[in-house]
Amino acid sequence: MTRIGTSDLNVFPLSLGGNVFGWTADRDTSFAVLDAFVAGGGDFIDTADSYSSWVPGNSGGESETIVGEWLASRKRADVVVATKVSQHPDFSGLSGANVRKAAEASLSRLGVDAIDLYYAHFDDASVPLEETVEAFGQLVADGLVRNVAVSNYTAERIREWIAIADRLGVARPVAVQPHYNLVHRNTVEETIIPVAQEFGLSLVPYYSLASGFLTGKYRSTDAAGQASPRAQGAAKYATDAGLRIIDTLEEIGQAHDASIAATALAWLRAQPTVAAPIASARTVEQVPDLLAGARLELSDDEVGQLNRVSEWTPAQA
Repeated sequence: MTRIGTSDLNVFPLSLGGNVFGWTADRDTSFAVLDAFVAGGGDFIDTADSYSSWVPGNSGGESETIVGEWLASRKRADVVVATKVSQHPDFSGLSGANVRKAAEASLSRLGVDAIDLYYAHFDDASVPLEETVEAFGQLVADGLVRNVAVSNYTAERIREWIAIADRLGVARPVAVQPHYNLVHRNTVEETIIPVAQEFGLSLVPYYSLASGFLTGKYRSTDAAGQASPRAQGAAKYATDAGLRIIDTLEEIGQAHDASIAATALAWLRAQPTVAAPIASARTVEQVPDLLAGARLELSDDEVGQLNRVSEWTPAQA
């Protein structure tokens, strides 16, 4: 188990991404994936109020609804749920009034009394940060949210949020959710991790497997003919530098009888301040790799080897 920042949340060291629920995984498949994840020891689910509004016919909130129906049907009170605000078509932005309304809508869809970890999904420069911080703090004070977090914020804005929270006497963030993986390292390591270390924040990275590239399934920059809607995002990493990372992951993984994906997740878990990478599964068959990645421990030499082969790849420049 791993603790999220300074909170009282002790979670399995991998978060199951809910972005595929209501998109590439229908309700029944999503239930099966959630069942398999929990049966394997998982207890941390990540979603957002906007998932999956981009799918034709969807309006946003589909993922939260599926998670809420699963929680109710399985009567799981021991599962930690994180969700986010600012991108739902009906609740766009981070004004104080919108944050409150969006949180109430998320609570209704999830069917819970309080959100365990509530993220500001993307920074909103159109709203004074003090207004947003105060709104999140009030949700905690009112018992609707247990812990505050930020996603896709710069180091400077995280510092500003914390300073405002301290001045107002409201809850500080306990976690940061950045885009971070073996082919997307530099900005996070140079700016976000130092802030996380200074203030006791945990990283809960998304795109942990680089849209599937770090599973080893995509070894060509040509995504034509690939069934997955995320193939284009993965294939762009299949450069010479990216494929050297895959080869190294495969070599290290073989020494542990582990997959490329599990090894990539283990590397991410080994980075400073990282608590629980987020990874999604659109089939039950993909879940064991995620669970294995949460348990695999790499040696310092293996972590160093992956650090060296992934430094300053073109995708990170």
